[in-house]
Amino acid sequence: MINTRRMTLISIFVAQALVLHIIERLIPVPFLTPGAKLGLANIITVISLYLFTLKDAFLIVVIRVVLATLVGGSLSGFFYSIAGGVLSLFAMYCIKKVGGENISIIGISVVGSFFHNLGQVAVAALIIQNIIIISYLPILMLAGVGTGIFVGFTANFLNGYLKKINLKGIY
Repeated sequence: MINTRRMTLISIFVAQALVLHIIERLIPVPFLTPGAKLGLANIITVISLYLFTLKDAFLIVVIRVVLATLVGGSLSGFFYSIAGGVLSLFAMYCIKKVGGENISIIGISVVGSFFHNLGQVAVAALIIQNIIIISYLPILMLAGVGTGIFVGFTANFLNGYLKKINLKGIY
């Protein structure tokens, strides 16, 4: 039987990530790199990595990307988002498992930002069929470190409050 409380909490996280994604699209970000964003929806991804199983965090990322595409995205935007989101989730999961308590949530977020950019540039190289797009990666990485730190600080702050909520019975 499906745990209704768990399913409801996952739905709330998807909704929060979608709202953050929509808000982020409205904010003009003065980066030198076209397409660079703050990654507000990734706050929910990082938190879900700490609260849920990998399967549930994966579900949150995939549903958020699909709904964001339906709300106002494009097919190419879907491919960029799904590649970046899934690759960053798995990279953060692996780093969290290997590093354990030695790596902070901020460090895990920065790793996620790095792999998110890597996934998006890989998809861009496939779409435009030109590997030279990889030269754009160092610029994205610089922006990604800053946004990864911001996302990590925010997730760490929120995670402190979420630990106070009794989530027993969800799993």
